[in-house]
Amino acid sequence: MLVHKTFFWLLWTKPGINRIHMKTKTDSVAERLKAVRTALNLSQRAFAKGVFVSQSYFCDIEVGNRKISERIIHLISVIYKINKEWLKTGKGEMFATSMTEVKLERLAGVFAELDELLQDYLIKQANELLEIQKKKMKKS
Repeated sequence: MLVHKTFFWLLWTKPGINRIHMKTKTDSVAERLKAVRTALNLSQRAFAKGVFVSQSYFCDIEVGNRKISERIIHLISVIYKINKEWLKTGKGEMFATSMTEVKLERLAGVFAELDELLQDYLIKQANELLEIQKKKMKKS
């Protein structure tokens, strides 16, 4: 697959899954928008829902058939923590905050929706994962 003016680097790995984060220097807002969606690992439907537009409307923006409004740029910036200047011009960094902060906010949102029993279970699982990681790091 040929990707025009796109540079990749490994952002983080999940056990068994490699995620690629794209840092793009693209020619259009549409290309940068797709890069954002891909970096966040969201479908068009999920991304569109997050900014309160239909999937077809969002698809038209992403493929360049419709111009993106300032309102949508603002929503993307606030909801997904994307740098407005980068989205508009390609200058600067894609994310206004670090990916760790973005992931932490998403996790906090999920955590808040869980009942107390499941919150405790999630904390226990996170601690166990941390122990596994520590053991793995000691071996290497």
